[in-house]
Amino acid sequence: MNKTTRYTPEIRERAVRLVFEQQKEHDSQWSAIGSIAGKIGCTAETLRKWVRRAEIDQGIRGGLSSTEHERLKALERENRELKRTNEILRKASAFFAQAELDRGRR
Repeated sequence: MNKTTRYTPEIRERAVRLVFEQQKEHDSQWSAIGSIAGKIGCTAETLRKWVRRAEIDQGIRGGLSSTEHERLKALERENRELKRTNEILRKASAFFAQAELDRGRR
């Protein structure tokens, strides 16, 4: 059974902050994540992803920040749309060129 639960940004931020604050009290970050995930009602893997994203956004870990990631997605979406538009224009141009040739033969 696939159950998706949306957590508010406040809950996410609080859970991530708790991991950062309490990881010193645990043997590893993973054990802190497991402990806190059980308390807030999400899976440890979900909380681990939130923590990794926060670490990237804070510059602790390498990778694209959330804003860079969103910008990249927007640019990729725009690129796909422009490619589709160019393909439509290319086909329309070929169609009208052929129609012009056909009309000239008559």
